[in-house]
This record gives sequence, C-alpha cells and structure tokens, in this order.
Amino acid sequence: MSAELIAEIERQERELVFDRFDETDAWRLGALLVSLAQGKPVAIDIRRGAQQLFHAALPGAVADNDRWIERKVRVVERFGVSSYLHGRRLAAKGQELDAGMGLDPAEYAAHGGAFPVRIRNVGIVAVVTVSGLPQAEDHALVVEALTRLRSER
Repeated sequence: MSAELIAEIERQERELVFDRFDETDAWRLGALLVSLAQGKPVAIDIRRGAQQLFHAALPGAVADNDRWIERKVRVVERFGVSSYLHGRRLAAKGQELDAGMGLDPAEYAAHGGAFPVRIRNVGIVAVVTVSGLPQAEDHALVVEALTRLRSER
C-alpha cells in the first residue's frame, strides 16, 4: 500500500503544475478551499516565502492548527515535496522526521496537508496548507482544490 500511495502522491505533484500563480490565484485557491471545507474544523494557509497570501480559520479550528501549518510548510520548503509525500517516504523506510536527522520535530512535521505550488520551468513559488483533519484528508482537500484551480485555466 505504501508504494502505491507514494506513487500516487508523486503523480499528483507532477501533474499539479501551473503556468503562473499570483496573489489573485492565491485568493481564488483560498476561497475554493474555504468552500470545499465547509463544516470541517480546518485552518487554511497559502504563503509565498515569508509572505502570507491567504489565511482562514473555519469554525472549530484552533490555534494549534496554525502551529501545525508552520511545521508542515517547513517540510515543503526544506525538502521540495509535499509534507505528506515526505512523511510517507520516511514511513516506508521505517524512519521518522526527528532530531537524528538534524531536525527538531517541534519545528517540522512530515504530516499531510502542505503542498508545493509549482510553476512550470520555474519551480516552487508558494505553499498551500490545510490543518485540522487526519493527514490524508488534509492532503486530499488541498489536491482537490489545486486540481479544480488548474482545470479552470
């Protein structure tokens, strides 16, 4: 199961590449995530480097969700893949993201929900994150929204 899941996440990352992504796109993506997440206790975040482009906390989300977002984003920024993919790759090898890897688990979380926004022939330009659900659901919500945004173009 883990090899198939890893292959599926890798496919998602190869396919969900954009020709452009700006502040208007971040707003559209964020609004789409809010719409898709109705009734779910999640926080949603889209950032480009240090600049937060979109943030929303839906009913039931808590401050701890924002801390999880920060930790998941650091994984994407450091390893260049979604936090879910990195976590599944580690799990497949029987490893965890920890101090033994030179990383503080209080600062990094290889759990699903943070996904790189890539521009074709450029690379990662932003990170979109959902926190509040089980990790596979956080990841799936982001993938659904990115898929819809891409199909609108």
